[in-house]
Amino acid sequence: MAFAAMTTLFFIWGFITALNDILIPHLKAAFSLSYTQAMLVQFCFFGAYFVISPFAGKLIEKIGYTRGIITGLLTIATGCCLFYPAAEVEVYSLFLLGLFVLASGVAILQVSANPYVAILGPEKTAASRLNLAQGINSLGHTLAPLFGAALIFGAASDSIGADAVQLPYLILAGAMIITAVGFVFLKLPVINQQSDDTQAATGSIWQQKRLLFGALAIFLYVGAEVTVGSFLVNYFAMPEIGNLSEREASQLVSYYWGAAMVGRFVGAAITRVIAPAYVLTANAVLAVVLLFVTMSSTGEMAMWSVLAVGFFNSIMFPTIFSLAIRGLGPLTGRGSGLLCQAIVGGAIVPLIQGAVADATSVQISFIVPVFAYLYIGIYAIMLKRSEAPMKEAPVNL
Repeated sequence: MAFAAMTTLFFIWGFITALNDILIPHLKAAFSLSYTQAMLVQFCFFGAYFVISPFAGKLIEKIGYTRGIITGLLTIATGCCLFYPAAEVEVYSLFLLGLFVLASGVAILQVSANPYVAILGPEKTAASRLNLAQGINSLGHTLAPLFGAALIFGAASDSIGADAVQLPYLILAGAMIITAVGFVFLKLPVINQQSDDTQAATGSIWQQKRLLFGALAIFLYVGAEVTVGSFLVNYFAMPEIGNLSEREASQLVSYYWGAAMVGRFVGAAITRVIAPAYVLTANAVLAVVLLFVTMSSTGEMAMWSVLAVGFFNSIMFPTIFSLAIRGLGPLTGRGSGLLCQAIVGGAIVPLIQGAVADATSVQISFIVPVFAYLYIGIYAIMLKRSEAPMKEAPVNL
């Protein structure tokens, strides 16, 4: 029951995050923005993780997982409601403020739910559990572009205006409030993070190399995943690539996140029998290959190769996360806060690719996520080489 409740949260923040991929091209057209300016949507959204996550970790320590989840949901609802006045006055900066507030709530949910799922069972199968939960997260990612294409680009079919976002985000606000009320009445198991693991970490999280290198891997992974998704609509609209309308291109974005969803369910099974570090290495290498294919081709080859990157993104976040917090013991909450803070990569990397796209072209700019995936592959290889066998830690409920 507890795991099922957590997967609801994974779905919610996946849906909200993927909706940015539709919001970006819409606001770019509505406010006549450059690629760099349009990527401020992701900068403000993922920048909230960097600012809020450390406080969220401490908040969870004080009020517990359930109250932290309720706080996160209500914060998301507040951010969604801010879109209404922002659209009325048509001020881009107010949209960015709403995104920051909304993402602050998502950050609180991430800090609450990721470690809860990871320690809700044996440490040995933490990566598998997180991959399964992230599969539900990817279902939200998959459905969001269809929702956005119908309600945002559908409403803006005749004229492009900021008010097209009002109804979708009011619907989201209502859904968040209803979910928060549900968690008020839900009795989640209380998890004691103290364990008998002899390798449990003590002292400062800044002494944990596995965690710190993992945080950089999360930074680059989220940045790569987000920046690829953020450029798809504009990329597919290019005459030499797909020559699609924004609504048609928005619907295709679902394939990118849908591939990640399938990959996470597959990964949940594979990481039970193959060392997660090996799976992570293989996926990083294949993502690099696909990006080089899309940069050197046109038409359907360019389109489907970049969409296929989603499949190999699939197991990266949950695998890196579970490997990075392994053995932290009482420091798990703060370690999770640091990893969620590293999600700020989703704010920085899209800005870098936006600048490269403005200076060259969207197609060439995909070289930016290539470097991110290269680091992730190296991280996985080095982690496996240095990894000593670890005892399975009991979890007290």
